[in-house]
Amino acid sequence: MSATISNVRPDPDQVLVDIVDYVLNYRIDSALALDTARNCLIDTLGCGLEALEYPACRKLLGPVVPGTVVPNGAKVPGTQFQLDPVQAAFNIGTMIRWLDFNDTWLAAEWGHPSDNLGGILAVADWLSRSAVAMGKAPLTMRAVLEGMVKAHEIQGCIALENSFNKVGLDHVVLVKVASTAVVSQMLGLSRDETINAVSLAWVDGQSLRTYRHAPNTGSRKSWAAGDATSRAVRLALIAKTGEMGYLSVLSAPVWGFYDVLFKGQPFKFQRPYGTYVMENVLFKISFPAEFHSQTAVECAMQIHEKLAALGKTDADIKKITIRTHEACIRIIDKSGPLANPADRDHCIQYMVAVPVIFGRLTAGDYEDSIAADPRIDALRAKITCVEDPTFTKDYHDPEQRSIANALTVEFNDGTKLDEIVCEYPIGHKRRRKDGIPLLEAKFRTNLARQFPARQQQRILDVSLDQKALEAMPVHEYVDLYVI
Repeated sequence: MSATISNVRPDPDQVLVDIVDYVLNYRIDSALALDTARNCLIDTLGCGLEALEYPACRKLLGPVVPGTVVPNGAKVPGTQFQLDPVQAAFNIGTMIRWLDFNDTWLAAEWGHPSDNLGGILAVADWLSRSAVAMGKAPLTMRAVLEGMVKAHEIQGCIALENSFNKVGLDHVVLVKVASTAVVSQMLGLSRDETINAVSLAWVDGQSLRTYRHAPNTGSRKSWAAGDATSRAVRLALIAKTGEMGYLSVLSAPVWGFYDVLFKGQPFKFQRPYGTYVMENVLFKISFPAEFHSQTAVECAMQIHEKLAALGKTDADIKKITIRTHEACIRIIDKSGPLANPADRDHCIQYMVAVPVIFGRLTAGDYEDSIAADPRIDALRAKITCVEDPTFTKDYHDPEQRSIANALTVEFNDGTKLDEIVCEYPIGHKRRRKDGIPLLEAKFRTNLARQFPARQQQRILDVSLDQKALEAMPVHEYVDLYVI
């Protein structure tokens, strides 16, 4: 049988070239992007500090071999660990994603671009400490913020038009790709080496979404991003040795990513890489809830207040109808038993029921002790989702980027509340003026979970000052978070 595929080595796929040329050559001069990156940094680290209160998260942290300390290694905020950059990236990435409370990007694909901070901060800290040990200048936090902007942009721009979840792949593939590109630049790889590194990220085995969906929803969804960003660091270090890449990894007939994993379809792009994603990213400010439910939770909090004013309780409710968008129905519309916290924080019925009953939704409300309250499941059974095509359209519109939900409550006595509608959550770009003070308050709360007052203030003094933060050496900033 004659060969049907040419063995002539191809030029690199254009998708690889565009990513690498952006990372190596694009100058970040958007003050809005850098300011948003600073807010993203403090919010993301704060989420990690809160996660340290949960034993299920802490048990995954530390070195692979207990007791290992790496000279000039990267430190893990909120702990005493000092690790190699690969394992440090896993630790930081796992912490910041554990409670589903960091930033979000919604499009054809959804995800959490700040997950890339695991690899970016670990490598920057390691490089900074190593430089100082050799008498050289350390990296500054400006490099971290620029890396965050670029990682956000790569992950988010690919996600705009390309749905990985529809082919069963988890969005953390984009974390791995974006982190690999940015970390390669930080490590000083050449253009060809960086192309090789990014190709290795695409050719890698990709995670299935199995752990995010019924009946298998589980805690891997809380450490999957840590795994992806740490793998990115490993692949960049491999490429740095001169290891070859696979230049048509996406487009190769039969064996490439498109044919094997993307139903033969090449990626589509809405816009060139710039600073759009960071400038428009969504912050989870008030509730640790899957983002498609954020506006529904805001509505549910209003319902709780209205019930109290009417002298009614959840027992008086006959039915709650959630008018929503297609992505919400596809990912978090869920009935039947919920097995664990990871199952509950991806069920819109649960995330509405809890605030209607209690007037709150915290990370602790997903734990077994709260979920055992029979009122929650009783109310869940009365909640139904219906798609509104207009909500779905506005969700995908790049000028609106809404995440709308509308709740209608019907009572046993035949009366009902007027529908409560929320199109843009508090963390949306359109609500930045109201949101940022709350985001800073969230950061203060999370600092207080781990540090004494004087240490909290030292962190706040630099973290809330754009100019001071950008100028600060990375290792000195990370040292502020050491227990």
